Amino acid sequence: MFTGPVFFENRADAGRRLAQAVAVEAPPEPLVMALPRGGVPVAFEIATYLRAPLEVLIVRKIGAPGHQEFGLGALVDGEEAELVLNREAVRLVRPPRGYIAAEAERQRAEIARRRVLYLGDREPHSPRDRNVVLVDDGIATGGTIRAAIQALRRTGVRSLLLAVPVAPASALASLRPSVDGIVCLSTPAFFRAVGLHYRDFEQTSDAEVMTLISRARAGGCDDA
Repeated sequence: MFTGPVFFENRADAGRRLAQAVAVEAPPEPLVMALPRGGVPVAFEIATYLRAPLEVLIVRKIGAPGHQEFGLGALVDGEEAELVLNREAVRLVRPPRGYIAAEAERQRAEIARRRVLYLGDREPHSPRDRNVVLVDDGIATGGTIRAAIQALRRTGVRSLLLAVPVAPASALASLRPSVDGIVCLSTPAFFRAVGLHYRDFEQTSDAEVMTLISRARAGGCDDA
């Protein structure tokens, strides 16, 4: 893990550089799982390099009333969408009665929409009893990725390796007990936002996600 300032040209560049580091740590026959949308271009490069299947794990943040960036938890897709709450954040905010349930239902609809777009009629790869490499384009507070980790653990993964280009050291320290390993290229001493470490951090579109998933399957990386 490096602590110096690392600037990536874009998510694909970050993915190619991250892939080489992941290859050293990755267990046999990994399943690469990406948090869409921004994690998919990074994960595509890793899956291609490892010749591993690429899957998406759709996670939607449950934001606080009037402050959507402050996460109260997240809804994680799976055989059944799972709500993972940050109990400390909920106690701090004290959202109105029924707010979390209503917000979860709204995010459940968005998960369903994205699942149809990204998967179509394809059955997703199950992480159960698999060596999973979980990928995003970076971590800020770690709330969303923490929910994803908890949900994956409950599915019965064999092992879980977290791979991100950039994250604050404090966030990684809080996540380390929950995973079997972490690969991160940069942990800036003064961390402000993920996007500041990319020259091009344009929002990833649904169309790009769909294209990369199709390319992964066509390239033979989706057969395992």
